[in-house]
Amino acid sequence: MVSSKSLTNAAAGTSITAPLLQPHPATAIVCEGWVLKKRRKKMQGFARRYFTLYQSGLISYSFEPGQPIRDQISLHHAAISTAPGRKDIHIDSNVATFHLKCLSTEDFNKWMTAFRKFIGIATEARRSASMRLTSRYGSTNANKTGAMLEEMGSTIAFLEDSIAGFAQERPSQSKKHHTLGKKSEKDKAKEHGKESKFGLFKKTPQYPSVQEPDTESSRNENMSINQVPLPIERVISTLHILKTQHLALVKAIQSLTAESNQSPVHGSPLPFTAEEEEQVDNLLTTPMTRGSKRSSVSTTVSDSVHEWFDALDGAEEFVMDVNAIQDGQGQPSQMLTNESRSSLDQNDASSTDMGENDITPPSEDTQITSPLVQSQQVARRAQLPAPPVGDEGSLFAILKKNVGKDLSTIVFPVTFNEPLTLLQRAAEELEYYHILDQAASTNDPVERLCFVAAFAVSGYAHTRHRSGRKGFNPMLGETFEDHRMRFLAEKVRHHPLEMAYHAEGVNWELTATSAGRTKFWGKSLEVIPLGATRLRIGEDSYVWKKPSSFMRNLMVGTKYLEHTGKMSVENTRDQTRCVLEFKQNGYWGTSNQVSGTVYGPSGEAVSYVDGKWDDQIAQTLDSSHFRVLWRMTPFPKNTHDYYGFTLFGVTLNEITSDLVGKLPPTDSRFRPDVRALENGDLDLAEEEKARVEELQRERRRRGEDRQPRWFKQDGDEWIYSGGYWESRSRNWQGDEIHPLW
Repeated sequence: MVSSKSLTNAAAGTSITAPLLQPHPATAIVCEGWVLKKRRKKMQGFARRYFTLYQSGLISYSFEPGQPIRDQISLHHAAISTAPGRKDIHIDSNVATFHLKCLSTEDFNKWMTAFRKFIGIATEARRSASMRLTSRYGSTNANKTGAMLEEMGSTIAFLEDSIAGFAQERPSQSKKHHTLGKKSEKDKAKEHGKESKFGLFKKTPQYPSVQEPDTESSRNENMSINQVPLPIERVISTLHILKTQHLALVKAIQSLTAESNQSPVHGSPLPFTAEEEEQVDNLLTTPMTRGSKRSSVSTTVSDSVHEWFDALDGAEEFVMDVNAIQDGQGQPSQMLTNESRSSLDQNDASSTDMGENDITPPSEDTQITSPLVQSQQVARRAQLPAPPVGDEGSLFAILKKNVGKDLSTIVFPVTFNEPLTLLQRAAEELEYYHILDQAASTNDPVERLCFVAAFAVSGYAHTRHRSGRKGFNPMLGETFEDHRMRFLAEKVRHHPLEMAYHAEGVNWELTATSAGRTKFWGKSLEVIPLGATRLRIGEDSYVWKKPSSFMRNLMVGTKYLEHTGKMSVENTRDQTRCVLEFKQNGYWGTSNQVSGTVYGPSGEAVSYVDGKWDDQIAQTLDSSHFRVLWRMTPFPKNTHDYYGFTLFGVTLNEITSDLVGKLPPTDSRFRPDVRALENGDLDLAEEEKARVEELQRERRRRGEDRQPRWFKQDGDEWIYSGGYWESRSRNWQGDEIHPLW
């Protein structure tokens, strides 16, 4: 049932252009009670409302019991996501969205038990989980095995569904035959007439008819599946064993593929997050609701890792959080990763096999795999040594005292910093460098340009939860490397602040100059990027400049970052370009939408891209087909407890075993103030920060400022001059590079 309500004034709740569809008085009520509902306007909080769920699948609410209905939605076309720890329930239908918060755990369980009567898991969800499970490790064999497992899972789910339907059908049939004997001939004739009239519309059962003795248990109308006759119990028991064996096989395949030398999908050598593992387990073990076939287009929720689907014949449930693992307060956990995805180790490139689908699989499934020259197991951490210490302070109070000044000249307390330098934050923009490998592997100019545009957008994904603190200002001459994509960054100018960085892979090179200026607008801070990013792929040369970024709600409210404006990615060889527009957030909340148009050499539109900078970017192929070019790696579960870092960002300040003795003394990983803040020692970090900055001032007073070593200036841009990786291979022997701290 779809509501025809239309509000012209959502705040006042007035001017209803069409009446709400009232439930029939005889409609049975499944559940009712008081629930907190989020108001329509932003920052208005929750209000207490009385909700009623009817047998028809319609859920509505009013101010008080018995009062007129304010709004309603149908669960038959809704996706239900939950956060059990917070007792939150989000019901998203095609006409409205209800954000609910239960008053107690008992209420939460009561409502979810009622909702699950209308919930079914889509076949596409199970297929998506299986595809992600296998393609995560980039193995063709794993893909084929995953397809087999998917088919087994679908068969098991269908078998379970059929048995459940058969068990529920039998009692009603037995009761019907029992009562027929008591009916009059007139009633029998009337019933026979109805059956003949509507018999054409009845669905033939998919299970064989089995004759059964007319026992007392079979005549029980409320008989559950656990009270079915003994032969059915044996089938159910066998089915349970089959499901257990299937799940064990899935986990065995996971463990085997995880130990292989195939490269990870995302280009970043990081394993599953806890949320992804739980999602795969849930989708493979949850029985499929009867008749839950769907044909849908998959998208990703901006604040979760779960797939959302268009529900056609039943609601769907998604769990957005799980109970935290109580692992004590020991050292951060370690994880084994494979460095095989590094572009240094690629000799040959071949794309994985993909089946024909309405939707071309995302970047996880279209990644480039290659044999290895060298494979090295590196233990990388999955968590920082310590959470943030100290209050981040009031940025507005600092800005108010320095109106009109350049922020790079203001000395901020260390509590305003996160344990990364701006050089390391520049490396975060290249987390999804595997997209450039895909761009280099295609010869289609439009497809290549779309991949480059997706890469340009992906550089913003790590900023979703990074509005509270800033990176440490590098010292002049400070460097940072990441050999996974041969990334090198160096601070080349102090006033105004400028950094240069260079990265390279198979058949591509990227060079960029990072600089900017700021404007304080009273309630927000605008960061205006300067400098350009240049990318070479074969004979193609691409260039783009970033749009402005705003830090909102500096005075009150929750601070957040908003990137808005246009960014044009242009191929200077043939003048093709992709114009991307970062859309401004609306009044009702953040959207983070990005849309782009690809123009050919003569200026005609030849393709379109669309998505979100913190979610995914897809290329439109036609009116009903699109291809996902990039999808963001899920944030770790405890990201808010550790500066909002991504899993990739957590690894940037770590000195792993393969880096010992190979880093120059100017590398950011050796900065004592950054290391102290990372370890949670706030007093030492403040002391070391003041000492390091004073050393730079002293060098400047003596006229001994460090000159750029690895980059040279060419007009307004800085270009990598070479020699760094050759010196690194000699462990810096004979190089006169003095520490900066």
